[in-house]
Amino acid sequence: MYFFDNSPKKPKRVLLRLIFLFILASCSLLFFPRLLFCTSSHLCPLFYSFEAEEKLQVLQFGTRVPCSSPIPNNTMCCDRSAFRSDVCFMRGDVRTQSYSKIILLYPGNNASIPAPATEERIRPYTRKWETSVMATIDELRLTAGTGGGGGGCDVRHAVPAVVFSAGGYTGNVYHEFNDGIIPLFITSQKFNRRVVFVVVDYHNWWFTKYGDVLSGLSDYPPLDFFGDSSTHCFPEAIVGLRIHDELTVDAEQMENNKTIFDFRRLLDDAYQPRIRSLEYDEQQTSPWPSMDIAKQHNSPSSYTPKLVIVSRNGSRAIENEVELVKLGEEIGFIVEVLRPDRTTELAKIYRALNSSDAMIGVHGAAMTHLLFMRPGSVFIQIVPLGTDWAAKTYYGDPAVRMGLWYVGYKILKRESSLYREYDRSDPVLTDPRSVAKKGWHVTKRVYLDRQNVNLDMNRFRKHLIRAHKYLASKKRIKHGKEK
Repeated sequence: MYFFDNSPKKPKRVLLRLIFLFILASCSLLFFPRLLFCTSSHLCPLFYSFEAEEKLQVLQFGTRVPCSSPIPNNTMCCDRSAFRSDVCFMRGDVRTQSYSKIILLYPGNNASIPAPATEERIRPYTRKWETSVMATIDELRLTAGTGGGGGGCDVRHAVPAVVFSAGGYTGNVYHEFNDGIIPLFITSQKFNRRVVFVVVDYHNWWFTKYGDVLSGLSDYPPLDFFGDSSTHCFPEAIVGLRIHDELTVDAEQMENNKTIFDFRRLLDDAYQPRIRSLEYDEQQTSPWPSMDIAKQHNSPSSYTPKLVIVSRNGSRAIENEVELVKLGEEIGFIVEVLRPDRTTELAKIYRALNSSDAMIGVHGAAMTHLLFMRPGSVFIQIVPLGTDWAAKTYYGDPAVRMGLWYVGYKILKRESSLYREYDRSDPVLTDPRSVAKKGWHVTKRVYLDRQNVNLDMNRFRKHLIRAHKYLASKKRIKHGKEK
């Protein structure tokens, strides 16, 4: 038998313990006094994140407090931590001074401590990483304290203000929703319409176009920041808009767990009154055709799903669109071709897509109208050469988050009009990624502005048949539950 006697090693263990205690005591002399006697974050750099202070900065008459909602009275907070946008919060006596591009947090006579003149600057638009477009957005100065002066209030409001810019890429329907309307919903819906929109880069046409939606977010007329020289006073203001991702509302980032489906309900409430008016007018003029189509579309026994083809003029057009319509009808769809332009009333587009079961369109801004589709509908996006990433990121992923049955139909080289213009071995056809590395202007010129599609109907037929089977099966299941 072998016996292992550990007794000779005990002195070594004791020695190791003494060394460990000595090291621990040395570290305590170095670090503990800083922890025990620090009274200011500026004196305790080892235990304080200056990066966090820079990103979330609140001023309460010279005192820093946490940037949370709601912020304390007489405070100003700027959150610059997000990649897409900066957002500032002001609470107290908030006043507009449009002639000097200032929004002032005025201390008044009730401030217990004189307020130092402190200033933040912000361009209230949701694409802060794009320096070129941000340079076109007016910069506002947010002043806390007496530095900005303090005239009287011409108009005093009892509700908060949300300040944002309607400039930038406004005019493109994708950006109007992604950079404006959805962030406005994210930022303002918690006020339950008791909020005033103060708009930098105000456009009358924009408010005419989106008036139905905006009235679902605010009970008050919007304020043109630069067009109204009066001093407007608010108890609170949010300057800038929150934005989560492409065409989406992230419930985890919302105070009340709202989702993109809540945004869609906002659209439904906004457009339904106008849709009912359109339907009434049509019934007065020609009731029977529309009623027959509706009966055919909704009847469980003879269900015929409705397919909307979003047509494009100019670039990225479907060259054999007529054949696509015939194919859809042959498979068993009621086919409607929608040709929206900048003057098309949104309620009419919403009506067409909200009543549809499937939508087909070539990648482009008009695919933003997927927001108008009911969850469970089919969205087939035709993806031209060189647009794979953008098609998936801007429309494919949002469609899935919205509960749509999404198909990204990537065209073959021979289905592109570029196939007729370039040599078969040209990188434009064989390696679009290498072309994209030359810059956005090259991608836009080659793949967006000069490319049409000519669909291989035998290839595309398979996707349409699968879509039709899916919709018919969904309808049968729904009908079975209703019995």
